[in-house]
Amino acid sequence: MLTVQLASAQSNYFKLSYGFGVGPNRSYTDVYKGTIGYTTYGVFDFHISPFVTVGLEGQYGMIQGGDINTDPHNRQFINKYTSLTVNGKLMLGEIVNYDRSEFLYNIKGLYAGLGVGIINNKMSDIVRYKPNTEAAYPPLGYKFPGKDKSMNIVVPINLGFNYYLNDGYGYVRYVINFNAQANYTFGEGLDGYDDPENKFQNYQPDQYNVYSIGFKYFFGNIKVYHKTL
Repeated sequence: MLTVQLASAQSNYFKLSYGFGVGPNRSYTDVYKGTIGYTTYGVFDFHISPFVTVGLEGQYGMIQGGDINTDPHNRQFINKYTSLTVNGKLMLGEIVNYDRSEFLYNIKGLYAGLGVGIINNKMSDIVRYKPNTEAAYPPLGYKFPGKDKSMNIVVPINLGFNYYLNDGYGYVRYVINFNAQANYTFGEGLDGYDDPENKFQNYQPDQYNVYSIGFKYFFGNIKVYHKTL
């Protein structure tokens, strides 16, 4: 006779957290070569369990790319952007029995996540008229199509790691966070250019990646968590 027994482990956790962080970003747009910018962010999360969260993330930063001297079409841009997204994250600790393995216990904070939201693009510097085309396109030369201000849908994909720190009472109260985020935008606002596809090979969604380090603080009511082993 085969007997299956299910055990249940119990732990306590805070239901809410907020945090902030900073890191470099890199753009991948229709402009030939992206360069390094910066991103700052703030997050507010609701904890469905200790290892499943849903929350809001706001970002502010600078995305840039191209170079008027080296770009094949003399394009360059600087985008002082803001964004707001809703994100869900699932950590490894939700799906593995980390209490029976020191290795799994140490990596229980690994996670993946997916979100959706809005990015507000604002060009603070952009080459709107192609140099040395004044004679062919008077009075100012060839004007690159696009907008200096726009809003697009953005889909962030997150991979990261939470390093947990306990408070004096033994509760997980603090987190040091390491995160890699790929942000796919739908529209042509990230670099400010909307050139014809057949001329500029404009086929891929504009994207920027963020590599950040952050800090989170847990608060709110304490909830009991039962995990079946």
